[in-house]
Amino acid sequence: MKTTKTILFLIVILIGILTCIHPIFPRDQYLQHIGTILLLIPMVADLRKSRMPMSAFIGIALFTLLHIIGARYVYSNVPYKEWSVSLGLVGADFFQDPRNHYDRFVHFSFGVLLFPFLVYLCKERLRQKPLIAILIAWLVIQTGSMIYEMFEWLITVVMSPATADSYNGQQGDMWDAQKDMALALIGSTIAALFYLFKYKLISSKQK
Repeated sequence: MKTTKTILFLIVILIGILTCIHPIFPRDQYLQHIGTILLLIPMVADLRKSRMPMSAFIGIALFTLLHIIGARYVYSNVPYKEWSVSLGLVGADFFQDPRNHYDRFVHFSFGVLLFPFLVYLCKERLRQKPLIAILIAWLVIQTGSMIYEMFEWLITVVMSPATADSYNGQQGDMWDAQKDMALALIGSTIAALFYLFKYKLISSKQK
């Protein structure tokens, strides 16, 4: 398992380096990578002792990769539509909405992919029972989502309007923050229901 985690970590680092070559939006991309560094910290900490469950490590790695791709194109410009058409996954007229929804997908993924790591922290580090750990993880996702949206709001206050809009990726939607938090809520709720079902299934087998 430790070898697999090391390989995953190196893949994340490699893709991160490759996406920084000839940056499209240099200043904005490097600002986005503050988040990348924060995401790498628990992965680095776990590589030596490898105590984190594989599901939690994979979740962090996948979310970090999604963020790295978003940082490359500053979220609002991720060409997922063009990629989907060129790969033959959808037709050229499939995407009717002009808005780039990559950021919405990442907010949803925040609720799903980081949930296993938060449950692990609550169970192993805070010594909480499974049901309490699931509840705390769910609440942390909502709190983290809200804090991030407040951070984006702060950027709009201290930076120029053009820089703030580029970083935040609102794309003219005045309800962007609320929609992002709602998607994180939906993602974390799906993950919580999965963990609750898993916990109940294990409990019933032990009886």
